Amino acid sequence: MNGGMGGGGDSGTDSGTDHGGDQGLDSGYDTQSTGITVRRALELPGLRSGLPEILAGADRLQRTVRWVHAGEVPHIASLLKGGELLLTTGYGLGTRPADQRAFVRTLAERGIAALVVELGPRFTRLPAALVDTARSAGLPLVQLHREVPFVTVTEEIHTEIVNGHYALLQRAEEVHRRCTQALLGGGGIPQVLGILADFSGNPVFLETTDGRLLYAAGSGPEGADPLQVWEGLRAQHKDTPPAGSVLVDVPGGGPGTVSVRARLALLPVRAPLAPVHRMAAERAAGILAVVLMQARQEEELAARGRGDFLTDLAEGRIAAQDAPAQARVLGFKPGDSPLLPVVMRLGDALSPSGGWAVLARAVAEELASVGVPVLLGVRPVEGRVPLLLGLRAESERSAVSDRVAAALRAGVERAGMQRPGAQPPVVVVGVAGGWAAASAGLRHAAETATAAQGLPDRPWYDARRLDIDLLLWRLRDHPDLAAFVDRAIGPVRDHDKRSKPPLLPTLETYLAHAGRKAETARELHLNRQTLYNRLARIGELLGTDLDDPHTVLALSLALRARRHVP
Repeated sequence: MNGGMGGGGDSGTDSGTDHGGDQGLDSGYDTQSTGITVRRALELPGLRSGLPEILAGADRLQRTVRWVHAGEVPHIASLLKGGELLLTTGYGLGTRPADQRAFVRTLAERGIAALVVELGPRFTRLPAALVDTARSAGLPLVQLHREVPFVTVTEEIHTEIVNGHYALLQRAEEVHRRCTQALLGGGGIPQVLGILADFSGNPVFLETTDGRLLYAAGSGPEGADPLQVWEGLRAQHKDTPPAGSVLVDVPGGGPGTVSVRARLALLPVRAPLAPVHRMAAERAAGILAVVLMQARQEEELAARGRGDFLTDLAEGRIAAQDAPAQARVLGFKPGDSPLLPVVMRLGDALSPSGGWAVLARAVAEELASVGVPVLLGVRPVEGRVPLLLGLRAESERSAVSDRVAAALRAGVERAGMQRPGAQPPVVVVGVAGGWAAASAGLRHAAETATAAQGLPDRPWYDARRLDIDLLLWRLRDHPDLAAFVDRAIGPVRDHDKRSKPPLLPTLETYLAHAGRKAETARELHLNRQTLYNRLARIGELLGTDLDDPHTVLALSLALRARRHVP
């Protein structure tokens, strides 16, 4: 006999709702809450040895058993929180049908998972009032035809619940491990969100506290891109998220402060979300908080994310056919317009006094007046600002390039980066075309912007006209290039180290004007005789004729190459 034998205490969250799902029925664990199902509890040896018979609620066996309690007092419902499987021999049920009906109703209202009554001296069969009330209330009612030790049942079920908790923790920790490995391997927030989206089977979003989308990963129903999902749900749920969503704050702020920097949102648009998904999201939020604290500001984070996308596109890590959908997530919707790649390269002495967020914001505000779709990113490691612009027509390329270059330089000044004597930024404009051309154009412009460091300052450079400089830059570490420069202009360079006036500027200006002496003299503010004397001295040092075409070509290449060699 088990009458009066105490059961386990209560813990966990209040839950009296049904949590269904085929996965819970198959595994025995309720994936929507932290416990096991009533069906699984009945399959364990303790209850199974009692020959259980289900009298009511056979369609509710997927309910969660959060805990087990045993008791024999009439007011037992007041001791419960919901979700318990109650074991009793029936001494607290009362003898009158009205008492029995009230007993079952209060348990159902409390939200227990199931009522299990052991037959014996108190009842040889359960009263009809009890059974009928359980059926009408939708409460699973089970009678045991054999005596079982309630303590064994309690231990078995609690062990199963604890094992379920541990299994959930293991799955969440596995996600945390994969996210950490992704960051250590050079990944960023997109990779972390992608891992979380794959794990939950649903789209995942990272938003600012005011609801602006920073990143998205995963896909919606029927393969819809995450931006469509986000925009649709935003329209339907402006103030409250859809039921069953998982929202996790990503902390921010410095030491001693508590603040929220962003919000991680998992939306159940393809499959229900379970507690393990919240656990995984909470662990991922901790990782994202580290990245956010490094970025310091959401603007910088978003600008870095756009820079990562543009770099991945340039390096071929994003296929041209996949790029438009990902660009839409970042807010870039050029339609079928020709895409114009642009890269600004900051000089080595330039660094944003207020951070890259200040630069990105300043440039974005300046670009707002250009009047075309713009996707702007930053790449702090390389000191680059890559952009894609949507043109109405390719004939706009030159005019738009003028406005964009002016906006970029104005943004640099507003960000406090243009210091006296520092090398000005270099702006390189590629060729307009589709997404495939944009990929190659961004890569070409990025390399060319680096190769153009040290060239005479211009508002912007056409990438097509800097191919020689790019080729020389790619050969910068080859010893033959240094040897070529030394052979071609070494004597003049040595002269300039020990004598004045320097002759290399004269040679460079002379070649830039294609040997036109009058124009060279005007630019150098020299009279003609002085220029003639300097040219003669250069010819003497080099032992060559400055009017010879081959000599002119070699000297021009050497003067360009000398920027890239020691």
